[in-house]
Amino acid sequence: MPAHSHSVEGYFSILRRGINGTYHHVREAHLKRYLAEFYFRYTYRMKLGYTDGMRADKAMQGIVGKRLIYRRPSEAEVA
Repeated sequence: MPAHSHSVEGYFSILRRGINGTYHHVREAHLKRYLAEFYFRYTYRMKLGYTDGMRADKAMQGIVGKRLIYRRPSEAEVA
């Protein structure tokens, strides 16, 4: 897909609406995660022919081989 200024404006429009409407604030330490999420949303949007099921399948492919580990409350840092 060629890069046009409209493509960049569309991506930042989705990013801005998501941050202002959903998250309200973004810490610099987590900025790359937010950018990755909105890149995924922009790349697999309905306008390009992706359905909700197709997006869910693509998202599930990204978690293969990864584990989510929770700390026990007794191991949590006391602030």
